Amino acid sequence: MSAIVSLDAFERFDSRGFPTVAAEAVLESGARGRALAPAGASTGRAEAKERRDGGARFGGRGVREAATAVRGEIFSVLSGMEATDQSLIDSHLLALDGTADKSRLGANVVLAVSLAVARAAANESGQPLYRYLGGSAARVLPVPMFNLINGGAHANNSLNFQEFMVLPAGYGSFAEAFEAGAEVYHALRSALADSGRSVALGDEGGFAPDFTDSEQAIEAILGACETAGVAVGKEVWLGLDCAASGLVRGEADGAAIYRYGGRDFGGAEWVEHLGGLVGRYPILSLEDPAGESDERTWREVTREFGDKLQLVGDDNLVTSSERVRGAARDGVGNSVLVKPNQVGTLTETLETVRVAGEVGFGCVVSHRSGETEDTTIADLAVGLNVGQIKCGAPARGERTAKYNRLLDIGDELGVGCLYAGTSAFKTL
Repeated sequence: MSAIVSLDAFERFDSRGFPTVAAEAVLESGARGRALAPAGASTGRAEAKERRDGGARFGGRGVREAATAVRGEIFSVLSGMEATDQSLIDSHLLALDGTADKSRLGANVVLAVSLAVARAAANESGQPLYRYLGGSAARVLPVPMFNLINGGAHANNSLNFQEFMVLPAGYGSFAEAFEAGAEVYHALRSALADSGRSVALGDEGGFAPDFTDSEQAIEAILGACETAGVAVGKEVWLGLDCAASGLVRGEADGAAIYRYGGRDFGGAEWVEHLGGLVGRYPILSLEDPAGESDERTWREVTREFGDKLQLVGDDNLVTSSERVRGAARDGVGNSVLVKPNQVGTLTETLETVRVAGEVGFGCVVSHRSGETEDTTIADLAVGLNVGQIKCGAPARGERTAKYNRLLDIGDELGVGCLYAGTSAFKTL
């Protein structure tokens, strides 16, 4: 009854107004599953490639050909297969693509199909997706990493760093943590407006004021925390996505040169600069503190801060289990950002999380800057008990859809629900 009898796909739109792939799987039982692929603006060079139509339409970003491939060659391979055998489904998708980077079928196509099949199988089983993936152990809601100020590739301002976040880890429940994050968000909006700064939003729902440096952004968030009545360093901490690959302007002595705040930093100077921020502010997490190809600086950052901070690899690890294993071996970071569309299939995503646990790395399940109303990552974070999630600001429908889903899951679990809280961070 779980045999796949139909696959369809459609061109739908993400939060930036660009087309994306929506796929739907139908099983013999009549159960259906639907999934939409997100898209990133800040992408690692090694992450899986999207499939786009090219040409003039939507600047070449259309996905009509991708939808046709789902109905045609992909369905011809998956037709009649058992949807409950996710690893076999995904292995057939990988074999059909036949490339290391999903460049033939496209990661956006492969992911939409993989997740649609998983959702159909979960629906047929009568279970929510998080329970289908994680069984009875799936009951830990993650700490939300709220992106309150956007910069870098996610905003049209002069901020070098890409994300300025608050991490409400010091609460007893996800609902309380979400409330705190939302209160800080609204306090920040009022403070920005009162000071005459823009309250326009960046790609991920955070504000995009034209601060001249990161310190101003951090101080604004700390002020909002005080106004909202949350205790910094006890109830909430700070997180930064440095997106350092975008700051690289050359190389010297085997390490990258970083352009930040109008001046250049060598690798050692850059580590010292980060140390100054960490010393002055209650920072708990740094994402991409060094360029994706600058392993030397990554190792220096890890030696300096690895026992004090969560150091999250994104551009350099691209949700690759092989890269996570190598990073652990080489002393590069201590956590991985998990973005399913960076790797392509649900099975590969699950393998990356498994390997991360094996080598002692933390995991942060993450959205993309070009998001949709699809809430799969919320179920994924709970199903795998990873303990942390990035969905953006507590604003804009494509972001709040994930937060609302997590609140729903908390209600479903009731007294059996746990909140990861400070236990999600090895350094607390």
